[in-house]
Amino acid sequence: MGSSDRIFHVSEEPDIRHFAPRPPPSLDAGVTDHVVWAISERLLHNYLLPRDCPRVTFYVQGSTTAEDAAHFMSGTTARHVVAVESAWLPRIQATRLYRYEFPPETFVPADHGAGYLVSRKAVSPIEVVAIPEILRALAARDVELRIVPSLWKLRDAVYASTLAFSFIRMRHASPRPG
Repeated sequence: MGSSDRIFHVSEEPDIRHFAPRPPPSLDAGVTDHVVWAISERLLHNYLLPRDCPRVTFYVQGSTTAEDAAHFMSGTTARHVVAVESAWLPRIQATRLYRYEFPPETFVPADHGAGYLVSRKAVSPIEVVAIPEILRALAARDVELRIVPSLWKLRDAVYASTLAFSFIRMRHASPRPG
């Protein structure tokens, strides 16, 4: 990490003063030891939602085919898409978030495509910023927010594509249609 790289943690908690390494919530990112998780500024928008809100996020990367780019990104000028279920909209509108900025020195990349970074050392934030309106914060970040009844069909199509993606908190998604 360079000293000019900005990294963050987003929470619904307004007053976290110290982040201690914790076990990973899953092994999806290949991290097995206790760490402090952070997100790069490049993909911060993936976390500007309530913690448990399931989401499908994706963007065009260098290896994305022209067909996939045209199919998934047609009709938008945004560089990134974040899709959520319509049932989550009231909670998204009612939630206040807090963006904690971390000093980058102890962080290393864990998953470039998802923008994850980890520190194996405890860290204290250098700044905390309230985000009272999630939809406004997303709109300011060159993101298309897609609101869909169910995420599963989109998730499966994105997974089979050549896009860069991250599927977050899918265990909280509505049941997969039968």
